Amino acid sequence: MPVRRKTEPTAKLIAEWPLSPATTLGSSMRARGIFLEIRARLPAQLRKLLHIESRVLTLRLPEGSDADVKAAAEIVSEAMRDIEDLPVIPREVEDILTISTGERHRWLKDGRLQSAGTRTVKLRGRARKITFHVFDPRHIEDVLDRDLVAVWRDEDAATAAENRRRAAARAALKRSQKKRGGVADHTDEGGDDAPRLRGWEDFDMDGLLH
Repeated sequence: MPVRRKTEPTAKLIAEWPLSPATTLGSSMRARGIFLEIRARLPAQLRKLLHIESRVLTLRLPEGSDADVKAAAEIVSEAMRDIEDLPVIPREVEDILTISTGERHRWLKDGRLQSAGTRTVKLRGRARKITFHVFDPRHIEDVLDRDLVAVWRDEDAATAAENRRRAAARAALKRSQKKRGGVADHTDEGGDDAPRLRGWEDFDMDGLLH
């Protein structure tokens, strides 16, 4: 995990932008993700000026620096205008809703979690790219407000219990069929082991069966 840069104590505060609860959805991970998203929009030489301090974005100018803080402030201010609509990425969804990766995959697959599209990024230092689903923050907020995670977990538990019941019933039926199939059938008199009737030989000798 990359080490976070500490703010220089002598750096001059130029501007700050608080991140509202509607923006972060109560998640420090989303706050961090928003910070990284906005920092990525800055020119490389200005990125080190932006920091996040207790869910507040700050623009600080180190002592002796002649960086164009005005340009940086304009870029951050522009990005902040629609920051509440920034799509939520998977790790943020899991943090906001307090769910596991397995639950996210399952609920996305069956449509309970609604995808807002996909995003492709290149992993740092690698040629490989990854594609993942992103989510509308208003949808995630609705799931959170209505406590749908608890509802979905109850539904999953009921489904799992029903699946176990059906599996047990199928297994019992299979055992029953196997047991019945193993009992000798003595009703077939045409077989070599069929019991012979008393006096059968006498009838046979008299030719009464021919």
